[in-house]
Amino acid sequence: MGAIEEIYAELDADVSEEEFREAVEAKVEQMGGLADEETAAMLIKHDLDGGEVETIADIEPGLEEAKFLGKVTSVGDLRTFERDGEDDEGRVLNLDVADESGSVRVALWDDDAVAADDELAVGDVLRVKGRPKEGYNGLEVSADRVEVDEEADVDVDVGGEVTADSLSMGQSDVNLRGVVLDTDSIRTFDRDDGSEGRVSNLTLGDETGRVRVTLWDEQADLAEELEAGQSVEVVDGYVRERDGSLELHVGDRGAVDELEETVEFVPDATDIDSLELDQTVDIAGVVRSADPKRTFDRDDGSEGQVRNIRVQDQTGDIRVALWGDKADKDLGPGDEVFCADVEIQDGWQDDLEASAGWRSTVTVVDGAEPDRDDDATGLDQFADGSKPESGSDGVDDEESADAAAADGADAAGDDPETFTGTVVQPGDPVILDSGDETLHVETDADVHLGQEVTVRGRRDGERFVAEEVF
Repeated sequence: MGAIEEIYAELDADVSEEEFREAVEAKVEQMGGLADEETAAMLIKHDLDGGEVETIADIEPGLEEAKFLGKVTSVGDLRTFERDGEDDEGRVLNLDVADESGSVRVALWDDDAVAADDELAVGDVLRVKGRPKEGYNGLEVSADRVEVDEEADVDVDVGGEVTADSLSMGQSDVNLRGVVLDTDSIRTFDRDDGSEGRVSNLTLGDETGRVRVTLWDEQADLAEELEAGQSVEVVDGYVRERDGSLELHVGDRGAVDELEETVEFVPDATDIDSLELDQTVDIAGVVRSADPKRTFDRDDGSEGQVRNIRVQDQTGDIRVALWGDKADKDLGPGDEVFCADVEIQDGWQDDLEASAGWRSTVTVVDGAEPDRDDDATGLDQFADGSKPESGSDGVDDEESADAAAADGADAAGDDPETFTGTVVQPGDPVILDSGDETLHVETDADVHLGQEVTVRGRRDGERFVAEEVF
């Protein structure tokens, strides 16, 4: 059975299959190639079934009409506007309505807008009938009729102070306290009306987890004003989904306020020795080594940058590639670091490598020993147990001594040196050329001609004894 036959079989209306197919062909022609036959058949089915949709997530801009049930999560202000060529003023009021599957903005007009301003409140359950369309901020429904249903129940929490792990799709008027873990740069984009929009991101953490916060337009500047470690409160945020994850958005009605009190964040990190290929995970530990930042040319002609660090916890260590702005972070050996949403990939010499891209969070706490008293910041808390100590489980005394040497802690005070260059001779010794210096390296690592590598170790006369090769 084909797709159209299957859709027709689900139809409740008294329409022949021939009439249904004719309607589908007319819809395809009407939409000018923007919809294939299967999509057009779904739209016709919705129309013939009276526009009833099972959930808000099923609402699509192409529907001529949609009927659905949802809970009011926010009520906007009543606004007036001038209609083209008319003397009387128009009135509009926007609601955010949600069910368990998602949320949608509902626009009420004129008398309905005035009545809603007087009578509707957050938490009311509504039956809505209206026309879906792409609005200024995404999908919205222009309502023809709205009725309060006092008997129906929709399982959506609204308003109030919440925690990172309690956020759910469709929530509005959300107040969330957290500590800033990471910030991104401001980005601009062109809207359909020709105006320029601005957006940036923060990552916030609390005692239950973390969440990505998206800041729109005037709020976008906060990403450059706030720093990691500051405790803040998001006021009047709303929850949306992106790439399968929930995000907290802050628009013109919302705010991000600094707090005097400290919000604790305790990350739930994965042991490094248990990492597997193609995972997306959080890791925490101590920076053992940090390579210089490198720049490279992308295929589109733009310039990118990356910096490699090696992070160690009590179970093992792994190289972490910091891409883009994350390569500029001020960190070095001995720093505590938390890396969230890093992708585990194949690295050099078949070792696993963690990639920290644009969706990752990299949080650094300067200083080797964090405070443990009640006034310690939440960011300090993840250091507890993450720094390997001599003789600890899974790390013998010899390995601990090697780690101490890599962190520049040998008794003689001879700090390790890092050198990056291109292999101009493999074998014994390996010869690296950086363009400014040629270095003879003593190492058992398997390298090949033309490969760019970084070595960490100490000079011994004219030779360089490598402790690590990246």
